[in-house]
Amino acid sequence: MSKKMIMGNEAIALGAICAGVNVISGYPGTPSSEIIEFAAKYIKQTGAYIEWSVNEKAALEVAAGASYCGARTLVTMKQVGLNVAGDPAMCLSYVGVKGGMVIVSADDPGPISSQTEQDTRMYGAFSKIPVFDPSSPEEAFEMIQQAFKFSERYNTPVLLRPTTRVDHGYASMEIPELPKAKKIEGFEKDTGRWVIFPRTSFLNHKRIFERNEFILPSEFSKSKFNFIENKIPGSKKGIVASGVSYCYAKEALEILGEKNIPVLKIGTPYPFPSDLAKSFLADAEEVLVIEELDTVIENELLKLCGKNHLENKIHGKLTKEIPEAGEYSVEIVKQAIAKFIGLEVSENKIELPPLPVRPPVLCAGCPHRASFYAVKQAMKGEKTVYCGDIGCYTLGNAKPLDMCDTCLCMGADITMAQGFFHAENDRHCFSFIGDSTFFASGITGVVNAVYNQARQTICILDNSTTAMTGHQPHPGTGVTMMGEITEKISIEKILKAVGVEPVVTVNPFNLEESIAAVKECDSHEGVSAVIFKSPCIALLRKEEFKEFRKPALCVENEKCVGCKKCINEIGCPALGMNGKKARIDSSLCTGCSLCPQICPVNAIASKN
Repeated sequence: MSKKMIMGNEAIALGAICAGVNVISGYPGTPSSEIIEFAAKYIKQTGAYIEWSVNEKAALEVAAGASYCGARTLVTMKQVGLNVAGDPAMCLSYVGVKGGMVIVSADDPGPISSQTEQDTRMYGAFSKIPVFDPSSPEEAFEMIQQAFKFSERYNTPVLLRPTTRVDHGYASMEIPELPKAKKIEGFEKDTGRWVIFPRTSFLNHKRIFERNEFILPSEFSKSKFNFIENKIPGSKKGIVASGVSYCYAKEALEILGEKNIPVLKIGTPYPFPSDLAKSFLADAEEVLVIEELDTVIENELLKLCGKNHLENKIHGKLTKEIPEAGEYSVEIVKQAIAKFIGLEVSENKIELPPLPVRPPVLCAGCPHRASFYAVKQAMKGEKTVYCGDIGCYTLGNAKPLDMCDTCLCMGADITMAQGFFHAENDRHCFSFIGDSTFFASGITGVVNAVYNQARQTICILDNSTTAMTGHQPHPGTGVTMMGEITEKISIEKILKAVGVEPVVTVNPFNLEESIAAVKECDSHEGVSAVIFKSPCIALLRKEEFKEFRKPALCVENEKCVGCKKCINEIGCPALGMNGKKARIDSSLCTGCSLCPQICPVNAIASKN
């Protein structure tokens, strides 16, 4: 056994391995991505199997098949990914599992890197799947092991809901010897159990209701993850907190010097540990609920008071005493607690200068910039719409490119462009989707477009990786998460097989050729596609991409006329002005060659 600093996501991965997990599947999404990446480092010595699935639905269904054999399975995703996996998740709640199944759905309060602030605890109640809510990496490590046992005891999938600060927080932990994967019992044919007939679902629904309403609340009230600290009879006021908010509350109380405030810590928000909560409310006449994001615990306490005719006052988001949205901090929680207990907090604020505004931007040398620019030039003066998607290329919305008119959810670019066409068929409809997202959720949209005779041009921004979430492999890369070389799935062949015509593949840094390809595809009456193919610049250091490496560029001052076209047209962070002349930051420049093709006086050239 050794001790080291580990990230929360590594703690979750190690906890699952210590539980004897047999199969791990998932889809990358911040803040959950590192769970599978850490697990992959240990997996071969355990004899387990691991994969990046094409999307969250596929990941959960792979895990379901393995679980029916008695395998312990871990499925990872972020909160919006749970929407994609919603169909099998809801059905698994009714059908149940054999081997323990833990679904990690990492929530992102803020949101820091997501489309929504969706609260997985609400999804747990909606789907009737029990939820475990860790407050720290250490607790996540222990909690996931208990979750596997719990899952098998009650034949139900279990949701583990870490938030960003738990996923990306660090803790010093003892790392145990890693065991081999659990022995699998094998699948036993039983259509009455494994086939989801309506009658079976009806009977299972009644069973789940009984379990979640009566059995689990009582069991969870005795759970080590739910407890009361500083229980003081007649204390009048108390704090209720869950997840990382519990840690904020503890730190805030320490800062305020309040050591005699009772705290109810909730680690299993659904089903709610009502017996323990009733015990807490017997002493605390007023409680302040601190939780990210929705009013899950606050609602449960209000329901508990109403059901038992209790007169306790519940303070929180619904009473506007703590922010309804966004990520909390120790400072936010400290202010709320101080106000709740009637404590004056003196603020010794230090006036700091405002931080510079630094909006997110495509990297210098990013091929997406060249792709967007080529489409923009080709469609100059036309009535257009540019439907974007989830990925680095969402940053195409920033000026001066301004090439992302819509962005809804993964895969929606292709189908939304169809909606624009059917509503305004004189509009030139373009969609932008990355290679990883295409495999995850774009293919069905392409089929829909061809079948329903839309007219649109699909732009595949193929940078040979899943760039936004940390360069995970996908079906087009030819490498699996087990490190095995496999057949690369051809996006071009998929498009042609579906009926897309023409399909043109170009290097986006060849501006003239790219513009011509866009014009050719746009002139076609049906569904066409341009595949802009060039690797993510973060991959250039890898040996297999050495052919794409180029020397940095420089501005020849005697030729430069200071027109700023290179800066104003593409917004590359490597470009700037030095007095009245353009300049290129050689520490950022990748030599992508886009700006020389834009310069009207040929003032940009290679340093060599």
